Amino acid sequence: MIDTHCHLVYENTDPEPAIARARESGLDAIITCGYPKDYEKNIEVAERHRGFVFLTLGLHPIDIKDMSDGEVDKYLDFIRSRKDGILAIGECGLDYHWFPREEENKRFEQVFSRCLELAKELGKPIVLHTRKAEQDCFDMVVSHGIKNAVFHCYAGGMTLARQIIDSSFLISLSSNLDRSKNTKKIAKSFPLEMLLTETDSPFLSPVPGQKNEPANVKLVVEKIAELRGMSIEEVNRQTTENAVRFFKMPTR
Repeated sequence: MIDTHCHLVYENTDPEPAIARARESGLDAIITCGYPKDYEKNIEVAERHRGFVFLTLGLHPIDIKDMSDGEVDKYLDFIRSRKDGILAIGECGLDYHWFPREEENKRFEQVFSRCLELAKELGKPIVLHTRKAEQDCFDMVVSHGIKNAVFHCYAGGMTLARQIIDSSFLISLSSNLDRSKNTKKIAKSFPLEMLLTETDSPFLSPVPGQKNEPANVKLVVEKIAELRGMSIEEVNRQTTENAVRFFKMPTR
């Protein structure tokens, strides 16, 4: 069982208790996403828990907003320098929820294009942030010739979801999948080999008022099993295999 997307050190959170609970819950691995403001701590955690905690590095639109072009250049170069220590580029993409204005998104699109090209250059999969920008992100991924992409915490429509799967991209379902009719339909009827599980912790907690954490990925697996009428063990086996294949994770 793998939490394929979380933020272990978001806002200086001590990750150790959550990592311990994840181990106790039987998880095989955690993939934590680092941003410019916290990448050093994410790297430290991944190195301290080598073989259990893995790392992706990306540029979220919220980060890009406050970065100069020179800072973007420097951070992308840093990602290049860490290519052997990361599984993927991401999360990267567009966000029309926080940034609905067209003039802002022109720059975000430019940086997103550079992230897509960086993923190709390094031969890494890319983790996509697509909040209320799912179609535009999909179009850009296709136009850049990306082959390995996952739509993290997908919340778009069913027509596009089918296009995503038909294009051999993956969809990641999170701890709040039962709050949307579309994500429940995806969990129930889409090819299981094209789905990943995540928590996006500390966000999207299944318990209002509490912080989310990687151990809760078990709830995602359980919900998928319930919706599909399958055993938890079979859903766990397949989604774990999907993550290992997509991220080219070392197997034990």
